[in-house]
Amino acid sequence: MPQDIGGWRMHVTHCIDDARDLIEGEGLRIGVVNLNTGHEDAVSEIVEDLSRSSKVLQWIALVPKQELAFQNGKCARLIAEHFFDYHTLPIDVPRFANTLGHALGMSRAIERAANDRAVGSQEEEMVGTSPVMLELFRTLRKVAASDAPLFILGESGTGKELAARAIHERSSRRKGPFVAVDCGAIPATLIQSELFGYEKGAFTGASQRRIGRIESAVGGTVFLDEIGDLPLELQANLLRFLQESTIQRVGGTQHIPVDARVIAATHVDLDEAVRKGTFRQDLLFRMCVLRVTTPPLRERLEDIELLAKYFFEHFSRDSGRPLLGFSSQALGAIRAHDWPGNVRELINRIRRAIVMCEGKLITPTDLDLEAVLARGPRAISLDDARSRAERQSIEVALRTSSFNMSRAAKTLGVSRVTLYRLMEKHHIPLAGMPST
Repeated sequence: MPQDIGGWRMHVTHCIDDARDLIEGEGLRIGVVNLNTGHEDAVSEIVEDLSRSSKVLQWIALVPKQELAFQNGKCARLIAEHFFDYHTLPIDVPRFANTLGHALGMSRAIERAANDRAVGSQEEEMVGTSPVMLELFRTLRKVAASDAPLFILGESGTGKELAARAIHERSSRRKGPFVAVDCGAIPATLIQSELFGYEKGAFTGASQRRIGRIESAVGGTVFLDEIGDLPLELQANLLRFLQESTIQRVGGTQHIPVDARVIAATHVDLDEAVRKGTFRQDLLFRMCVLRVTTPPLRERLEDIELLAKYFFEHFSRDSGRPLLGFSSQALGAIRAHDWPGNVRELINRIRRAIVMCEGKLITPTDLDLEAVLARGPRAISLDDARSRAERQSIEVALRTSSFNMSRAAKTLGVSRVTLYRLMEKHHIPLAGMPST
């Protein structure tokens, strides 16, 4: 009979066949096992068996207080390898309900990955539940409603193109084309004709007219990635397009109107590039009507394990082998790694691990992260620690004051001007403003 605990309906059974029927018939997403030491092997077989009935099922272990997981090595390994989380008895209802909520969120993320794969979505879809990512999602929805030029700042591998696609797909231009151009990958001698097109006879080999990438984005969005690599002479052409919404093909004299929104991105500091004279200040001002920042993984540590499991579920279906997930050591290595390549590096390591894995659980060696565990816990500098603490304090003050700047500044003991400066330093957006 179903029982209610903290607003959750629990189906209780002592029979594996009944449990299987419940999972399949009720579409259950969370399984809870009362785990007693001495029966770890049997529990492992049961969980593996029942997990075949549902790819989205998440398991939580109930462990008596006198038999805490860290006091029993075999029990600890079982929990680490097969369970989303564990809860000590007797049940603390509010805390248990919170654990169930997190498990449900993971289940839905896994289901979403499978559905996205079925409709051919991008494998690197933006995923995260950290405060900085939730704020990014809110910002993307806001800037999508505008048609103004937009600039995306972020390190390599943080998903700048994904952010641009998300903006396009939520905008009034979503039925138009999304044209992505990597300005850093096109030779300087070709980039003008690639962006603006050319007329027949414009140069040797130009046997017919060709429209450029910008013109091909009419009615949609053109995404200029690594715009910081654009030569100075082409920056003037781009500025003219932003000001007049017209282009000139190479070898042509006609001004061609082009209705396309421009989103640009780079991983370099354009303010510094302006100071060095390698980027036009007027183009920077024209492009930065709206600004969005994609955060690196080190600023969203709570998302790393979620992302790892999300991408494992996304890619493991092609492996042809019944992989179960990550070993506890692999998860430890994932949490300890610095991830300089951000989400792109995480994806590449997981895809490699799925290919290299010889057992049922991915190991640090499969991820090529065994050296991470060998060097021990990661240390951070005092400057990094202070910066993280400062950012966290600001975010808490803003949220608790409902983003009232005066109240937040008073809570922090600083002036409003100082608070604005600190928010800019840490790339913290102000709720209700379409920029980060």
